[in-house]
Amino acid sequence: MRILVVEDERAIADFISRGLEAEGYAVTCVEDGIDGETLARTGRFDLILLDIMLPGRDGLEVLSNLRREDGDTPVILLTAKGEVEDRVAGLDTGANDYIPKPFAFEELVARVRAHLRRPGQGTATELEVGDLKMDLLRRQVSRAGKEILLSAREFDLLAYLMRHPGQVLSREQLLNGVWGYDHDPGTNIVGVYIAYLRRKLAIDGEIDPIETLRSVGYRLRDDR
Repeated sequence: MRILVVEDERAIADFISRGLEAEGYAVTCVEDGIDGETLARTGRFDLILLDIMLPGRDGLEVLSNLRREDGDTPVILLTAKGEVEDRVAGLDTGANDYIPKPFAFEELVARVRAHLRRPGQGTATELEVGDLKMDLLRRQVSRAGKEILLSAREFDLLAYLMRHPGQVLSREQLLNGVWGYDHDPGTNIVGVYIAYLRRKLAIDGEIDPIETLRSVGYRLRDDR
């Protein structure tokens, strides 16, 4: 699947590109609205991530021009947090969705998956790794049949781990994927929430499902 990212803030574009490529997508990034529109017209992309505030040509104008020729390619707008009018205008112009900045990568990739899902393919609403089960729609988690109550952030962190079972994930990957690109890179919040999760997932007689690889990262055991 090919994704076009039209975003003039280099840090955000790099954050999106690295994350989507790690998920298996082919990503092309441009920083200018005119270049973005040209690529969108001439390239074959399965989805477009389009910032509104762009040099050369703003995102809403780019979207309006594209929709005159292409009404099918999904477009997700990247908007500033308080720009409600821009979001409404974008949806009215033909955007399929929007995500306000700052955002967590896990939310972005979930929206991308939803819009790239083929008709009739079905919706992956449940995750299962070992004796852990997660219902993404009901936001419910159980281990060995026992329901576990998690906070919103704990749920998002566990969901990220469960989407990458058996993989070593660095603190930076978890920070970017769950908390978002704008979070303080020096924070120890990942370790704090891993500890929260461990306490809540602890069951007598069961091993800790989260492995710590010192100076490397964390891995969710995939014992099948």
